[in-house]
Amino acid sequence: MKIKFLGAATSVTGSCYLITTKTHKFIIDCGLYQGNKTIESQNREEFGFDPATIDFMILSHAHIDHSGRIPLLVKKGFKGKIYCTNATADLVDIMLKDSGYIQEREAQWDNKKAQRLARPLVEPLYTMEDATRALKQIEPYLYEQNIQIDDSIKFRFRDAGHILGSAIVEIWVEEDGKVNKLVFSGDLGMKNKPILNDPVYIEEADYLIMEATYGNRKHETIEESLEEFINIIVKTIKRGGTVVIPSFAVGRTQELIYQLNMYYEHNDEFKEILEKIKVYIDSPLAISATEIFRRNAQDFDEETRNYILSGDNPLDFKNLVFVRESKDSKELNFNNEPKIIIASSGMAEAGRIKHHLKHHLWKDTSSVVIVGYQAAGTLGRSLVEGIKDVYIFGDKIKIKAEVYSLEGFSGHADKDGLFEWISSFKTFPKKVFLVHGEDESKIAFAERIKAELNHVVQVINEVSEFDLATDEGEPADIIVEKKARCKDIIRLRHKLEKIQSDFDSVVNNANVVLDKGIKQDRFEEIGNMIIDLEDTMINLGTTVTKNE
Repeated sequence: MKIKFLGAATSVTGSCYLITTKTHKFIIDCGLYQGNKTIESQNREEFGFDPATIDFMILSHAHIDHSGRIPLLVKKGFKGKIYCTNATADLVDIMLKDSGYIQEREAQWDNKKAQRLARPLVEPLYTMEDATRALKQIEPYLYEQNIQIDDSIKFRFRDAGHILGSAIVEIWVEEDGKVNKLVFSGDLGMKNKPILNDPVYIEEADYLIMEATYGNRKHETIEESLEEFINIIVKTIKRGGTVVIPSFAVGRTQELIYQLNMYYEHNDEFKEILEKIKVYIDSPLAISATEIFRRNAQDFDEETRNYILSGDNPLDFKNLVFVRESKDSKELNFNNEPKIIIASSGMAEAGRIKHHLKHHLWKDTSSVVIVGYQAAGTLGRSLVEGIKDVYIFGDKIKIKAEVYSLEGFSGHADKDGLFEWISSFKTFPKKVFLVHGEDESKIAFAERIKAELNHVVQVINEVSEFDLATDEGEPADIIVEKKARCKDIIRLRHKLEKIQSDFDSVVNNANVVLDKGIKQDRFEEIGNMIIDLEDTMINLGTTVTKNE
């Protein structure tokens, strides 16, 4: 059996792993790369395998960084089944169609600029029609249900506690009369979170592919973040401001609705203040996802099911307003009443949230609350890191709003949660591969496993393939060498991110100038400069990625 690490190897996004046995080739996940232009340019690269040769696919959960390239996979010739949980099938239906719409819209926007600059037009990565076609290959199953491909391969889904339907995957592969068990952790959730069950512990595996998103960081508790969250709301409302929350449409938004419901209906201390303000869910995708959550109560934890049985709807309350229409979304920014706006996207890179940030980041009465993971190169990451001004839709915005990051709302287990999960194995796997994390995170987690469990694990930091029948593992001193090399790469990457930020500012300003109209020769000169700069940035980013 061979494992090829193709996505979420050098970053957190783009999850994709190719498994080759003597009888089958299949992939686990097929996600979009998300972040800056350099990172997202990887979405148009070849898969690293011929999609037509893949027998089937296993999807761990619906988030776009795990599912978002499925329509492209099918477009390129994949004809096999896509196995996932029932709730994942429901969620991925709306998410891939939404992603197809976004791909079409972004291609239209890019082509408007391309025509101005006499550049070649681009095709969307895929369309809504491509997404709809791909969804026909989805085959959903229950948690704990054994799925038999044939005599040589079977697998099952276990609850990962990350989002609705998210799964740990246990796979049994028989080759030459011997059965090996491969476990893919998927994205592991935090314990004791509302709505969802805790991640299931796995007792044994021969090989483990494990995420390490927060392998070097400890979250606040949900109780600490919730208390701070309510205090931020009360403080902002009292000064007449708006609380703006970039939130992932699936997972974080529903948890925020649940927590706000508890305060709006069951907390007398804040009820008088909170009942005067409205909470706007400004995301058609989040609204559809919330409806799917309501239909999948069988996957909720016991506490949430008890609320439902008592007659309470934990995903609804009096002052909750769902905003579907674009015109209603725009009107929110001309409504000066104190309010809470929760909008997609979670990393503030696209969608309605950018309009709300443009209207509120410059106001010292407003607050912005970050509640999820922010990939390198995203607007959300820049806000968390304390940037003083940003360019949004070509306008420079000086940040006066208060910006908060509440990691207690994260859907990912922190370093202690990850360590507790891997420590639960009664027999430690023969080989552990760490993926889905930035270099600092993966290496720190590997060092902890070595120090406290006395096991050396493989840190994946490049596209690579391992033959499990012949590979004997990586010497302990390699981790130390990688750590030293990693520090140099990290410095280079941070420098690249700063250059990319400056570059984006130049392009935004140039586009503003172009829109105002200038002489044709100067128009072409600026256009060519932008083309050359963008090509240089992508090439530089590719160089950094290869060095990683």
